[in-house]
Amino acid sequence: MTVEEKMELLKEIIKGLGAVCIAYSGGVDSTFLTKVSRDVLGDDVLAVTATSPTYPRRELEEAIALAKEIGVRHIVIESGEMMMPDFVENRPDRCYHCKRDLFDRLKDISHSYGFKYILDGSNLDDTRDFRPGRIAAEERGVKSPLREAGLTKEEIRLLSRRLGLRTWNKPSLACLSSRIPYNERITEKKLSQIEEAEEVLKGLGFTQFRVRHHNEIARIELIPEEFPFILDEVKRARIVDRLKSLGFIYITLDMAGYRTGAMNEVLKDAD
Repeated sequence: MTVEEKMELLKEIIKGLGAVCIAYSGGVDSTFLTKVSRDVLGDDVLAVTATSPTYPRRELEEAIALAKEIGVRHIVIESGEMMMPDFVENRPDRCYHCKRDLFDRLKDISHSYGFKYILDGSNLDDTRDFRPGRIAAEERGVKSPLREAGLTKEEIRLLSRRLGLRTWNKPSLACLSSRIPYNERITEKKLSQIEEAEEVLKGLGFTQFRVRHHNEIARIELIPEEFPFILDEVKRARIVDRLKSLGFIYITLDMAGYRTGAMNEVLKDAD
């Protein structure tokens, strides 16, 4: 099936739903889904963004701006995962508890608007990694039209560009809690350290990265093409000084480079 055929299938899937409430983060996938849904369903679309210490402030601001550009109804809610022991204890099923809470909230919101369906931005590539949040989505009857249409991340970026969405080349996002090793307690202090450390890298021009939090160690993941830039004396000194001021003692570069689901590697080793 060509990407154009997948796009038409996506539109047919969305059209068949009638009126939808979308879990919208402002990332590549959920923005594309929101745009296509708005084009197909008009005003019968509500985008909902859940904010918390796990969601960078910069991303919230961008999500709000993008929703205005798309012209979709948009509301922001406070999520409650930081009050949930099953989340902050950070076991491998952490994502399940967070998503379960989120989808329960979205279900209440969608009912209040008279909408029947909740959508998320999961794509075909998401089936290839450990994603316990998918279980919560399936239990709550959440629809994933991008995955149903067989769209990959690369195809979504291509189609986003054709639609004029500035998110087409936006770096992949993930909850800040994903930077903390499993079974290490999630705290607002750690999340703040991660957010501010990643802001340093973004401000220095790095594109796709993560700062993994190992207590006194900050493990930086970059795409290999950008390894030479971190060795620039000015950039290196800036990173070391700023991250140490945030409370890290050791600042390291992961030679394996940036990859999604890096914290899941310990789970694979345990198999």
